[in-house]
Amino acid sequence: MQRLLFTPLTAFLGSPCLRLLVPRVAPRTQCGCSCGIRRPLRPGQYSTISDVALQPGRSTVSLPSKAAERVVGRWLLVCSGTVAGAVILGGVTRLTESGLSMVDWHLIKEMKPPTSKEEWEAEFQKYQQFPEFKILNHDMTLAEFKFIWYMEYSHRMWGRLVGLAYILPAAYFWKKGWLTRGLKGRVLALCGLVCFQGLLGWYMVKSGLEEKPDSHDIPRVSQYRLAAHLGSALVLYCASLWTSLSLLLPQHKLTETRQLLRLRRFAHGTAGLVFLTALSGAFVAGLDAGLVYNSFPKMGESWIPEDLFTFSPLLRNVFENPTMVQFDHRVLGIASVTAVTVLYFLSRRIPLPRRTKIAATTLLALAYTQNMAE
Repeated sequence: MQRLLFTPLTAFLGSPCLRLLVPRVAPRTQCGCSCGIRRPLRPGQYSTISDVALQPGRSTVSLPSKAAERVVGRWLLVCSGTVAGAVILGGVTRLTESGLSMVDWHLIKEMKPPTSKEEWEAEFQKYQQFPEFKILNHDMTLAEFKFIWYMEYSHRMWGRLVGLAYILPAAYFWKKGWLTRGLKGRVLALCGLVCFQGLLGWYMVKSGLEEKPDSHDIPRVSQYRLAAHLGSALVLYCASLWTSLSLLLPQHKLTETRQLLRLRRFAHGTAGLVFLTALSGAFVAGLDAGLVYNSFPKMGESWIPEDLFTFSPLLRNVFENPTMVQFDHRVLGIASVTAVTVLYFLSRRIPLPRRTKIAATTLLALAYTQNMAE
């Protein structure tokens, strides 16, 4: 009988489970003598994660780990891919002149496209009330309208997919405790930027639906709002990709030499220049400035056109004069390619990791491919 009672009791007293139930005390402090003083922990202070888990009202706590970081990093990598897809689809929508085919905006209601002939005719009649149909597409058929409507519809639905790809996993990872304190701030900023991007898209489209009695020009969205819409998408893409790669790829520890610091500063400047070039491209698209001069490297018969400063005040020419906007975009494009080339040769003079050298070579190839495509 004693063996039946005391053997399990002895095993339980020596097990790790009991140590979770016993109040912890602080470790011995060094006092300069052979004795040790134990200090009790303050109320609310726990020595291990197990102590936290056993408190009333607390569930099992999951600390961020390398595995969790990899999952979050892959999620953000996928998110950056969806943003890139949205930018590409937005470009196609712009090229097919489909952006003004949907004349209202509803978060949930517009997710269901028209199905019957009556619904399509009602949607077409709404489009006929706005300047683009009256001035540009007054002879458009219902079949042609369906094409541009579905192009804009695809872009909007993809935008909603991007929003869900950010917000739903973010809420799940937050609840699971897989986000560090610093990462929580980044994820909140990314989710907020996604919502802002959607509102900015409708704000841009709305500018192309407004009646302008004093203008007989082709209806188009504001080039300022178009540049803001594209710029915020690029910021969202870069921030997501940067955060993803910082979680997935090990960080190289390099000696901070003068050459490395110079390369890093030049890389930051090159990134800013490329971003500025992309924004100038939005102004070119918004004003259809690419149609003004179709020759390169000269613009017409001269290197510098005579109508660069036809608007008053002079600053308006930078943003509203199609000739100046195209001229600026050409200059910025050449400057970006030059900067990327210099960056590549600077990177070859410094002992860098193989991954960095591959990135520099890829960047150079993309820059020249982009330049030739234009």
